[in-house]
Amino acid sequence: MAKKHLNTKYVFVIGGVLSGVGKGITTASIGRIFKNRGYHVSAIKIDPYINIDAGTMNPVEHGEVFVTEDGDETDQDLGNYERFLETNIYSINYMTTGRVYQSVIEKERSMYYKGKCVQVVPHIPFEVIGRIKAAAKKSQAEVMVIEIGGTVGEYENILFLEAARMMKLDNPDDVAIVLVGYMPVPSHLGEMKTKPTQHAARTLNNAGLQADFIIARGKYELDEPRKEKLALFCWLKPENIVSAPDVDSIYKIPAVLEKQKFGELLAKRLKLKPLKGKYNNDWNNFVDGLGTKKKIIKIAVVGKYFGTGSYTLADSYISVIEAVKHASWQNGLQPEMTWINSEDFENDSASVKRLAKFDGLIVPGGFGERGVKGIMAAIKFARENKLPYFGLCYGMQMAAIEFARNMLGKKEANTLEVDPQTPDPIIHINKAQEKNVSQNRYGGTMRLGAYNCLLKLGSKTQKAYETSEISERHRHRYEFNNDYREALEKAGMKIVGVNPESDLVEIIELEKHPFFVGVQFHPELKSRPLHPHPLFVAFIKACSK
Repeated sequence: MAKKHLNTKYVFVIGGVLSGVGKGITTASIGRIFKNRGYHVSAIKIDPYINIDAGTMNPVEHGEVFVTEDGDETDQDLGNYERFLETNIYSINYMTTGRVYQSVIEKERSMYYKGKCVQVVPHIPFEVIGRIKAAAKKSQAEVMVIEIGGTVGEYENILFLEAARMMKLDNPDDVAIVLVGYMPVPSHLGEMKTKPTQHAARTLNNAGLQADFIIARGKYELDEPRKEKLALFCWLKPENIVSAPDVDSIYKIPAVLEKQKFGELLAKRLKLKPLKGKYNNDWNNFVDGLGTKKKIIKIAVVGKYFGTGSYTLADSYISVIEAVKHASWQNGLQPEMTWINSEDFENDSASVKRLAKFDGLIVPGGFGERGVKGIMAAIKFARENKLPYFGLCYGMQMAAIEFARNMLGKKEANTLEVDPQTPDPIIHINKAQEKNVSQNRYGGTMRLGAYNCLLKLGSKTQKAYETSEISERHRHRYEFNNDYREALEKAGMKIVGVNPESDLVEIIELEKHPFFVGVQFHPELKSRPLHPHPLFVAFIKACSK
């Protein structure tokens, strides 16, 4: 049966003044508002980088690399979309400047343009529009929310704004423009200032676009004088200026916007009628319960991507953070997470004892040799002191190495990633990856996306999943070396999860431990607020005891 034709509505979310103002969460919140009303919603992220994808970007500079089910390495905002919309977002929903130009050049080389002179305008915006509509068609989205990365006025954003302008010109009733503006309160003035958002709105006008709505982001709620001032100088009705002050949980933002009738106003602008009788209260019930979690659970996260100058950047592990929150809330707990740079334990070996004050330890993903000694010290402490431990990807590999060193006596055991000359490569490179590394082919070549895993019946992991076969997302080049499998198992480290096609080890456990689990995949990528990941739920449950 043929799919019905959809007249998709498009909402472009554009940022003003500075990055990190909240475009991604605004995009996800808009999607959630329409999903609550019964619409089929999807979201797109446009990154202005020349990079083909986010896979080769430094996580300290760019934040977490989020991996989709079909193996695309994308911006962390796609994770927010998936968590808010409770659906998978695929590679077709992500584009970069590099990806767009690459596609246009490939088309030109294959005579797609039939000998025409291929120009930046209109062919690049046409390619962007084509990708947006293809994503909407594949997801059967009735509402597609599109976030344009960066800020308005940046040279690299012009062509994406031009694509939005073209779409709005063709079908003005199907396209809405939402500008997310920053509302600072300078400490020496003590007054909220509208000028940065005014400038952003006028800069957007220079690109041929008029904002239909302004989301006023800031520490405090927008007051009426400021709202009226923005409306006057940005050519909008006051009700189309929506206040978005800081809140203690990002999941409350849809409700904050709804209180100001933003959903109704946006639906009216797009000539959509809210679906009566289909309003989804599950999300609101979940949000209402967030303030009831009083008991604190303390989780230490020992990693290597926290420091950026004088600041701590938790965005490198945002999916881990959210997965811990989801699982804690389901267990009736409020998580208190502490970021510990693994190098701290290398500079002062005795400081690892500070882990005793925590209820659990997580070692997340990572690459390279920096901070490895500190990670090993933290894992050893958790293993010996029965502190619940959860190792994710690199954290699983380090746990296997630590066990080999201290329980098998293989003092020089290591991963080939850190020590190519180690006599005991507990972790070695995936055979399929050797050629890529030798040829410096790094972009998009790792083991990426969803792979199946068979679980050992009766294991902690299998009991947590309540099934014997799972599918999880991966992002790595190095794997557990099966040559050491038998020896490690005899010493007490159990292999409880294996990929059925390749026989690659996916999950390790310690039996005589409250919770000591390492997984080669990234379970955090599939955790949702209303459906926490079962392994994180089991980990938090063990921590609470």
